[in-house]
Formats: sequence, structure tokens, C-alpha cells
Amino acid sequence: MVKFYQHVYNYEHPWQNVTYAFWLRYPNPFASHVLATDVLDRYVDEQGILRTTRIVLKKGKLPKWFPENFVKNSQAFIIEESEVDPKTMTMTTRTKNLNHVRIMQVVETQIFKPHQDNPSWTSCQSEACIVSRFGWGMAGRIEGFGQSNFAANASKARKGMRHILQLIREKQMGGRMPFYNTQSL
Repeated sequence: MVKFYQHVYNYEHPWQNVTYAFWLRYPNPFASHVLATDVLDRYVDEQGILRTTRIVLKKGKLPKWFPENFVKNSQAFIIEESEVDPKTMTMTTRTKNLNHVRIMQVVETQIFKPHQDNPSWTSCQSEACIVSRFGWGMAGRIEGFGQSNFAANASKARKGMRHILQLIREKQMGGRMPFYNTQSL
């Protein structure tokens, strides 16, 4: 059994700002579960596409019904690969967890493009596949938990992006920006 999650969301910001905000989205008040991020590799290929590989450390939570002592540490490393094509104005990201994969593997793809009807907005199409190979008749229950948890976290991620986009907008308009290390904006 496999669970899927699909969602399309529109940011009322231009593609350039949304792709910029993507790199700056941590820290934000809606991502307290993100402990660290680091760039492992970044380069521009022969076609002019920016390719980046990052690693993200997140802390998770286990459901109360999950057997104790199966997971000693609920932190998970996430690999994030992205491609930014400035010619087609498309950013594609792929993420997946690197540990706890037998219990639950989550693979997400996001595509950011200018909105087809309003080019000053950006459309984000998100798809995730949630698979458990845990066994003992628990895979479906784990996948259901993963799907509902993923949907809640996706909502927080959108709020975090909107927060960073607002900071970028304020910076572009000459406003003051609150409490973060926003010197890189």
C-alpha cells in the first residue's frame, strides 16, 4: 500500500522571489522542526541550470501507538536536490529521507513556475509518495500517519515561505525586517 499527497498552491509573488525565498526558508517561525541545513554541492551545468544538493536535519514525532524502542532517535536527514532553470523559469526540487526508510520513506517533488494566468504570481505543484515497509500489518497505519503528518507539515511550509516572501517584499520596499539574520536577503 502506498499513500500519495498532491497539492497545487499559488504564491502571490514573482517566480524570482519565490525561488530566492526557497533558499532562505530556514529558519522561520513555522519550521522549528528543522535543526540544520547545509549545501553539499552546487554548480551551474552546461545548459545554465543551477543544480544544488543540500542536506537537512529535521526532528520528527512518532505516533503514540508506534512500538517503543523501534526508533531510538526521531531525527532524520533529508536529501534535497534542486534544479533551477532561469530560461524556462522552472525550479524543481526533490526531497527524500535518508534514514528510517524501512519504517517510512517520503519522496516529494515540487515544481515552481510562473502562474499561467497571472505571471506575477508563482504556482507550486507538490507531489509526495509515502511508503512503509515496516510489516506486522502496520504499514497502512504508518502510511496514513505519514500522509496526514505530511499534509500538516506542507501547510506549515507554505506559511514559512509566505513569511520569508513578506520579508523579501519589505526589504525590496525599503522596510525594516524583524528578528532573523536577514543580512543575506
